[in-house]
Amino acid sequence: MPTDSRAGQPAERCDLVDVARLVTAYYSEHPDPSVADQRVSFGTSGHRGSSLRASFNDDHIGAATQAICDYRAGAGTDGPLFLARDTHALSEPAWVTAVEVLAANEVTVLVDARDGYTPTPALSHAVLAHNRTVGHRGGAADGIVITPSHNPPSDGGFKYNPPDGGPAGTDVTAVIQDRANALLAGGLRGVHRIPIARARAAATTHTYDFLDAYVSDLPSAIDLAAIAAAGVRIGADPLGGASVAYWGVIGERYGLDLTVVNPDVDPTWRFMTLDWDGKIRMDCSSPYAMASLIKERDEFQVATGNDADADRHGIVTPDDGLMAPNHFLAVAVDYLFGHRPGWPAFAAVGKTLVSSSMIDRVAEGLGRRLIEVPVGFKWFVAGLLDGTIGFGGEESAGASFLRRDGSAWTTDKDGILLCLLASEIIAATGSTPSERYRAITDRFGSPAYARVDAPATREDKAVLANLRPEQVSATELAGEPIIAKLTTAPGNGAPIGGLKVTTASGWFAARPSGTEDVYKIYAESFKGADHLARIQDEARHVVADALRGASSPTPGSQDPSGPAIERHG
Repeated sequence: MPTDSRAGQPAERCDLVDVARLVTAYYSEHPDPSVADQRVSFGTSGHRGSSLRASFNDDHIGAATQAICDYRAGAGTDGPLFLARDTHALSEPAWVTAVEVLAANEVTVLVDARDGYTPTPALSHAVLAHNRTVGHRGGAADGIVITPSHNPPSDGGFKYNPPDGGPAGTDVTAVIQDRANALLAGGLRGVHRIPIARARAAATTHTYDFLDAYVSDLPSAIDLAAIAAAGVRIGADPLGGASVAYWGVIGERYGLDLTVVNPDVDPTWRFMTLDWDGKIRMDCSSPYAMASLIKERDEFQVATGNDADADRHGIVTPDDGLMAPNHFLAVAVDYLFGHRPGWPAFAAVGKTLVSSSMIDRVAEGLGRRLIEVPVGFKWFVAGLLDGTIGFGGEESAGASFLRRDGSAWTTDKDGILLCLLASEIIAATGSTPSERYRAITDRFGSPAYARVDAPATREDKAVLANLRPEQVSATELAGEPIIAKLTTAPGNGAPIGGLKVTTASGWFAARPSGTEDVYKIYAESFKGADHLARIQDEARHVVADALRGASSPTPGSQDPSGPAIERHG
C-alpha cells in the first residue's frame, strides 16, 4: 500500500475511536466459534483483536483466562500470577474479566498497588524477581499482560508469560488457545467467575508495587549515576502508554535532566500523528508516528519513545532524527559488549534472522558468538535467563540485555531499558548513538535495508512456510553466488516459517503474512540501494520458482513474482 497523504500529520476527530461503542461491544458482542477470525488465536504476541470485530470480547478473555488457570494447574505453577495492563481502552474491561476469573479459580493474583498501568518489562522483572527468591522450593510465579502493544486504539491484546518471565512458546500457547476455544464452543461452561467486587476483596487478590520494584532495581542494569553526572538532556515520550508514570519517577529518583514530553493518557490517542497508512498507531519505530517528537529533537541530546506497553524503543538524536531500529541494535551491541566487564565471556549476541547483518559483523569484530533465531522474542528467553545470551534484539525495535553483573534483568523486551541505554552511551562516550553508528559503518560498511510485500494466496503462503532448502533451485542472487539457503535458524535449528537466502554482501528473507494475502520480503545489501533493489526483485522470482516447484498451480492463484508493494510500517 502507498503511504497515506496524511501520514505524520496530527490526528483529527474523524480518526478517533468511539470509546463508548468499543467498550459496549466488548460486553454486548459475542463471538461465533465457528468463524476462524472470532476464535482465540495466540500468535507471536498473544491473542489480539477488537471488540468491534467480535475478536476481542468478554467471552474471549473469560475463556483465555480460564484456560491459563487450567494450564498453570496442570504445569504445577502454584505461585502468584502478576497481572498487568496498558492504556488501551479495552485493557481495563479485560483486566476486570481476568480478575473475576482468576479469583474464582482461587489463583493468587498480584495487581498494581497504584491501580495504574504496568509496562511489559515491569511484569517480566516482577516474575523473575519472585522466582529468584523462591528458587526450587516451589511457588513459581507467572504473569498476564493485557496489551495489543503498538496496535491501534480499537484493539485489545492478552498475552501469557510463564515462570521464565518471557513470552510463552507455542508449546504453551497452543494448549491455552485450544482450551480457550473449546470453552467458547461449549458456551463458556467450565469458566469459573465471580463479580469484580468479590474478586478484588478475595483473600487471593493482593497488590504489588510494579513501579517501585522496577525503578529501584534499574541501577543494576544501567549506569544511571554516569547519566546524571554527565547531565544528559533527555526527552522521554511515553506515547500515551504504560510507561507514563515511570519516566518521571526515574528522572526524579536518579537526578536526571529528564523531561516527560507528553504525560497525557487518552484512550483515543488524539495527540498522536498518523502512521504510514493513515491510522493511529503507537509505533515508536515509525517516523510518522514519532513525527511530533522528531520535531523536538534539537531540544534534547536524546529523545526517546515507547509503545503502549513499553516493550519497544525509539531513539531520536539531534544529528539523525529517528534512528532505524537495526542501527540502534548494532550500536547497542557494540557498546554493551565493550562496557560490561561483569558479563561472562561466553555471553553471545542474539538477533532474529530478519535483523541487519551489521549485527553479525559487529559481533564478529567483538569476538562474540552470534545466535540467529526465528522471528519472535521467545527464542531469546532461555539465553537471557541463564546468561548465555548477553543481548537479544529484534528488527522491530524490541530488545533486552543482562544486568551489569551478567545475571538476568528481564526475559521480555524492555523499551525503557533500551531508551536509558541511549543516554548511557552519550554519558560514557560523548557521542550520540547515531554518531556511534556512523563510526561502525566506517569499519564494516553501510548497508541498505528494507522490507516489501508481495502478493500470495493462502496456498502459496502455506507452501512458503514449509519450504525445504533443496526446493530452491537458484545458485546466484544479484550477481553473487548463494552461500546459504535457510529454512531453519542457524542459532537453534528451529523452523523459520519461510526462506532466507544469503550471499557475501546481501540477503533476503521471505515469510508469509499471518493477516494479509502477501508475503514479506526483508532484504539487505552492503553494496547500496541499487543492489538492494536487485536483491528484492530477484527474491520474488526465487520464491516464485520455489513455490512452483513445490506445489501444483491452483486456479485463480496470484503470481508470487508479481510487483512488490513497499511497506513503511
